[in-house]
Amino acid sequence: MESLTLTGLLKQVAGEFPSRRALSVSGKFDLTYARLHQLVEGAASLILAGGVKAGDVVALTFPNTVEFVIMFLAVIRVRATAAPLNSAYTADEFEFYLSDSESKLLLTSQEGNEAAQAAASKLKITHATASLTEAEAQVNLSLIHSEPDPHSVAKLVNEPSDVALFLHTSGTTSRPKGVPLSQLNLASSVQNIKSVYKLTESDSTVIVLPLFHVHGLLAGLLSSLGAGAAVTLPAAGRFSASTFWSDMLKYDATWYTAVPTIHQIILDRHLSKPEPVYPKLRFIRSCSASLAPAIMARLEEAFGAPVLEAYAMTEATHLMASNPLPENGPHKPGSVGRPVGQEMAILDENGVQQEANVSGEVCIRGPNVTKGYKNNPEANKSAFQFGWFHTGDLGFFDPDGYLHLVGRIKELINRGGEKISPIEVDAVLLSHPDIAQAVAFGVPDDKYGEEINCAIIPREGSDIDEAEVTRFCKKNLAAFKVPKKVFITDSLPKTATGKIQRRIVAEHFLAQISTAKVPKFGA
Repeated sequence: MESLTLTGLLKQVAGEFPSRRALSVSGKFDLTYARLHQLVEGAASLILAGGVKAGDVVALTFPNTVEFVIMFLAVIRVRATAAPLNSAYTADEFEFYLSDSESKLLLTSQEGNEAAQAAASKLKITHATASLTEAEAQVNLSLIHSEPDPHSVAKLVNEPSDVALFLHTSGTTSRPKGVPLSQLNLASSVQNIKSVYKLTESDSTVIVLPLFHVHGLLAGLLSSLGAGAAVTLPAAGRFSASTFWSDMLKYDATWYTAVPTIHQIILDRHLSKPEPVYPKLRFIRSCSASLAPAIMARLEEAFGAPVLEAYAMTEATHLMASNPLPENGPHKPGSVGRPVGQEMAILDENGVQQEANVSGEVCIRGPNVTKGYKNNPEANKSAFQFGWFHTGDLGFFDPDGYLHLVGRIKELINRGGEKISPIEVDAVLLSHPDIAQAVAFGVPDDKYGEEINCAIIPREGSDIDEAEVTRFCKKNLAAFKVPKKVFITDSLPKTATGKIQRRIVAEHFLAQISTAKVPKFGA
């Protein structure tokens, strides 16, 4: 049964590659697979001695540190559920997430987290700190009720059905929904990611994205560890454009994965402060938001590697579809590729599968898909229909079986009966040489029901104005798709994981216009 668990897969890898580098903190220390395994087993015995039982939920809020990786793996090793949380949350946000997940324990770094601790105290949740001072030391956990028994962990058998990870959706339309993911879900997703990108022990990556989010956790960290590959964490515990390429070079990176906004930051830095030399990468991966074809082309030209766009969501334990490596087929700009390791269908509202080039809702099923949202029968009823999980995304397959996304069903702009895909408008805006970032969104309109607006960040040194944006859109879009108002700004509101949520952008910019009726988005 262990082959169907993430824990079993990682144990197998540690046995195959004991002396290979598993995890590094840039410039600080390196851990081999054998050492990482020892540290995880040791931390697991401390967690057991602290009174954590199978099925308990343990919240973790850390920067991207070695302590997070060890404690995450130790929590799931003792058959408890890890619930990683963004360390930048407010006390109120922590209170919601800790309460909704029914956490029994909060783990933080030795420095602690004031907001998280305040919320935990209010909810009467125990708080403990974890620290590792050097590679040869043991993890120090400030929570021991009894003497740790090193043999206690060895007796535990991880089952495929164990709920290992608890995350919340981004909450694009309503309050975030809790998503339990099993050991089987995690192992299946890791195998899918390994297989489509041919990850092996020869690969190496630098973590760019936060590990409290499914993209960084699954695609960056766990899939690498599941392949015997090497992972490097930035010294600062988070992404820094100024140290990214030096880390990539120092640790012989072969690939990295990021969201489009981070790719744009990396690209902008390359244009303003190019590195003397870049590593030879097998591929660059983009996911979690639509990557405009113009940005893809600029990345490939700058760094000499294929940029593979993928499609993922929390409920699928990340990966659903991806463009293949060049040796396995073309990678198509504007497409998120082919399904990976699961069934995927385009269904109409009656559950009927659609032919190529016909849009419908993207639906999936497979061993990587959650069994359902926690304590949310209404959401489960709408998401699980006709034997499929419904993603809420509109898309179509082309004749080659590549998926093209049109947008979130709830984000399509309905202008007087004409449905407009904001992704299409984004792509046109981003093809302008003077636009660095752009997002199109719908706003309430008395005449058409909805009208289209957009916000742009000009490229450094550009003096692009609203008239030029409008002229460019009129040249490249049908008249009804041209944004009627252009907001020029130096920043766009984003989620902690770098995603741009259109409803938040719309609320942000409409609130700046005193005469505007600010829309109430959400359920």
